[in-house]
Amino acid sequence: MIRIALKMLFGDRAKYVMLISGITFATLLMAQGMSLFCGLMSWTYSTMRNVNVPIWVADPKVEQCNDNKPMRDTDTTRVRSVDGVAWAVPLYQGISMARLTDGTSKMITLVGLDNNTLIGAPTRIIAGRLEDLRMPNTVILDDFGVERLSAGRDRPIGVGDMFEINDREARIVAICQSYRSFTGGPYVFTTYDRAVQYAPNQRKMLSFILAAPQPGLSAHDVAHRISARTGLAAFTHHEFMWSTIMWYIKNTGIPINVGTIVIIGFIIGAAISGQTFYSFVLENTRHFAALRAMGASSGELCAMLLAQAVLVGFIGYGIGLGFVSFLGNNLLRLGKVPFLMLWQITAIVGAAVLIIVAISALIGIFRIARLEPAIVFR
Repeated sequence: MIRIALKMLFGDRAKYVMLISGITFATLLMAQGMSLFCGLMSWTYSTMRNVNVPIWVADPKVEQCNDNKPMRDTDTTRVRSVDGVAWAVPLYQGISMARLTDGTSKMITLVGLDNNTLIGAPTRIIAGRLEDLRMPNTVILDDFGVERLSAGRDRPIGVGDMFEINDREARIVAICQSYRSFTGGPYVFTTYDRAVQYAPNQRKMLSFILAAPQPGLSAHDVAHRISARTGLAAFTHHEFMWSTIMWYIKNTGIPINVGTIVIIGFIIGAAISGQTFYSFVLENTRHFAALRAMGASSGELCAMLLAQAVLVGFIGYGIGLGFVSFLGNNLLRLGKVPFLMLWQITAIVGAAVLIIVAISALIGIFRIARLEPAIVFR
């Protein structure tokens, strides 16, 4: 019976292609929308991905890693004095303007690392040396910065080139790979003292304190100790990441906009597939009636419809997901579009496609359940 069902499905090529197209389009919209959302959310905590440490300490009012509420420099010493803290170093993060030799200005995200240890420094150096950052007036530029700061130049900016930050010289000693910032500006890494000189002067300059627990202690317990002893906000890497993501979910329109795309994709897929499948059942009513007249039960006819719907759903899901993966891995990886496809996305989209398939099959089953064999003689 299943083989007969598949022959009926493949025999009507127009309906077959239309059914697959509906599922493919729905899968494409839902997977692309979710991947876009996850990509945007990964950009929100890009500083944490670039500066990967176990514990982040911030002002008590800070809710996410892009919110700079400066602290006193002495707060670093206070954190170091907490039991269970292996080390604690200062970090500066701020938005600045880089002035190029031709007079143009570009927005950058300036990150100042601890002068002595360079904890949190980029690990993926593609040109130059990290050690040269200890030399006067030096910075490390990320690969996206090379693209942004090279616009209009005869050759790409690179190691040895110079630009200005707040009327101070900044000489590039290395190029690194980094994760894109949500603000859109490239990352420029330097030492903490030099970052304070580059940044506009104010009374307090310390953005965050980076810390780590002593061996054998959990980051969560040590972060709780830091909060209790100093009154500052202390987060583990995981906690601060989710705090940042939830802040953007609650305070921006990104979830609503992306959610609308996903819902529209589901509705379109369900509407096209359901209508096309019902039309397919209507056109093949005589064939189903003939099978009923020859002794096929309602359960066998329903199994035929389910087999047709599941096959169409599987093929459409595979094509749609493959196309989204192709876009993400080839066209969108240029860095200008956020894209992050997690395995949870494939599972959620797969469940949505199953629901669409079930709706389509139920529409046909309701028709077949009321079918009388005598219709074949009309």
